[in-house]
Amino acid sequence: MLPLEGVTVVSLEQAVAAPFATRQLADLGARVIKVERPTGDFARGYDTSVKGLASHFVWLNRNKESIALDLKELADRLIMDKLLSTADVFVQNLAPGAAARLGFGAAELTAKHPRLIVCDLSGYGSSGPYRDKKAYDLLIQCETGLVSITGSEAEPAKTGISTADIAGGMYAYSGVLTALYERERTGKGTAFEVSLFDALGEWMGFPYYYAEYGGTAPKRAGARHAAIAPYGPFAAGDGAQVFLGVQNEREWVKFCEQVLGRPELAADPRFDANPKRVENVAELKAVIEAVFAKLSSADIEARLEEVGIANARMRTMAEFAEHPQLAARDRWREVDSPAGPLRTLLPPVTVAGREPRMDPIPEVGQHTSAILAELADVDDAPSD
Repeated sequence: MLPLEGVTVVSLEQAVAAPFATRQLADLGARVIKVERPTGDFARGYDTSVKGLASHFVWLNRNKESIALDLKELADRLIMDKLLSTADVFVQNLAPGAAARLGFGAAELTAKHPRLIVCDLSGYGSSGPYRDKKAYDLLIQCETGLVSITGSEAEPAKTGISTADIAGGMYAYSGVLTALYERERTGKGTAFEVSLFDALGEWMGFPYYYAEYGGTAPKRAGARHAAIAPYGPFAAGDGAQVFLGVQNEREWVKFCEQVLGRPELAADPRFDANPKRVENVAELKAVIEAVFAKLSSADIEARLEEVGIANARMRTMAEFAEHPQLAARDRWREVDSPAGPLRTLLPPVTVAGREPRMDPIPEVGQHTSAILAELADVDDAPSD
């Protein structure tokens, strides 16, 4: 039995953040009923890369049931009312105020259904001057300062994944779990909100403190670390790059002695403490690459492994898909979809002896008729 079996989640969701949160709940066994407009979650149309399906949608929507409702219509709002009377959790990420205008605001729902947990997910929160501002992932990355510290010295960059959406989705997910636990103790539901801005702002803790109390923001460093050195890519003699990270002075001494064969560098006044190495990072890189130029990437990686210095290979997505660690740990499964079976990774939390749920990705409105048949006998009275 999965931990959230018996929990029903109704999600008025679209795009990435809310679907990411509810897929985690579904993976744990919750019944997630995805309420879509008749034309479907617009993320279904982001691309056609996965056998005609959108890559974002495939990633975020396994294990869910889809009901198609037009909530501008009274009849469909009444269906939504009935659906919520059967639910434990309601998640929504419409524009601020939109759910309330439809009659599904947190205050109204918790008054009507005292055990219901309501999660409102938005871009900037339910108040403040940015409340109604458009809040796409890139824009949140910009407003929280993430873009200003990401990229090369010459040019800022956004992250290659939807960092703000994922951050917001994870806090919504953990908020729902917390509220379920609280309800077990109090018998009452909780209404809470998560904004993408607040979520990613929390993740900006290191650069904030570094800049606020250090006087300058971390410099954009490409694939290097802005505050630790050596940490990042270094060219080998065969033209490949080796990625490595030295985290402390003990490792720095070992790196100089056993990897570089230059023990005197450990006490060099330019490099004998991490802040100095960061300050003199260009000189440090030149010294390291002068040694690495005589070695192949395989030789360097072998030396690093032998003395316990962290290192990695920069893999392409195709190489990640064939990663030996994933194969050795049996991390791949199949999930069905409107386009047929698709390979997918297991959820990150591994519990011995428990096989995660891998139910299909739904078509738009695939479960509408079945859900409506279930609701036919549901009383219209508010739940206790």
